[in-house]
Amino acid sequence: MNIHAVRSIYMFEMSRTARTLMQSIVSPVLSTSLYFVVFGAAIGSRITQIEGIEYGAFIVPGLIMLTLLTQSVMNASFGIYFPRFTGTIYELLSAPISYIEIVLGYVGAAATKSIILGLIILATAGFFVPLRIAHPVWMMAFLLLTAITFSLLGFIIGIWADGFEKLQIIPLLLITPLTFLGGSFYSINVLPPFWQTVSLFNPVVYLVSGFRWSFYEVSDVHVGTSLAMTFVFLIACLGVVGWIFKTGYRLKN
Repeated sequence: MNIHAVRSIYMFEMSRTARTLMQSIVSPVLSTSLYFVVFGAAIGSRITQIEGIEYGAFIVPGLIMLTLLTQSVMNASFGIYFPRFTGTIYELLSAPISYIEIVLGYVGAAATKSIILGLIILATAGFFVPLRIAHPVWMMAFLLLTAITFSLLGFIIGIWADGFEKLQIIPLLLITPLTFLGGSFYSINVLPPFWQTVSLFNPVVYLVSGFRWSFYEVSDVHVGTSLAMTFVFLIACLGVVGWIFKTGYRLKN
């Protein structure tokens, strides 16, 4: 394992965040704070509790997950797309480092940024609503697994995209709607039976449900199922990344 190569890629990507601090950190935190004001204050005054939890506190795991998913994908996709766009990817591919080390550097940096942002939003939420974390270890485990999984997905998107427009398609048109419909702001148990069944086909439901369980010990699906689905998605993304480097898809042409 070439630790120096992984560290170089990782530090370069992290330094890009420092150069764009307003866009990378401040902007998502302010946007999430607006959600607390609008949903927690305005809607929370009409919906006092869900499953015995104050509404403002209930939506905190969903808001963190919303930010985590979108930022993981966007950080990783932009990180690998720019070397392809500028042509420096060929220098990286010809260097004496393995594909695993390349993925570790880019995905590790993207996941780190997302986790830091998620923890900042969690701390910010404490100023708006009373919070409790019943299982902090499981909370960090779900946070880490989700960040890594969606950073891998973002890495795949960055390889697949052949223009800046395509980098935005999946985060904006797929991940964000699925997160909104995945129980971020409500429990799927309040839906009619038919729509509860439909919601179970949304993979984000399992991520949000497991993450919320680590806070309040309430969930829409069993926590074991949430964890299993997260690992399935992680393994699938690893498989696709392995295929990309094995075939040279969008890398060698």
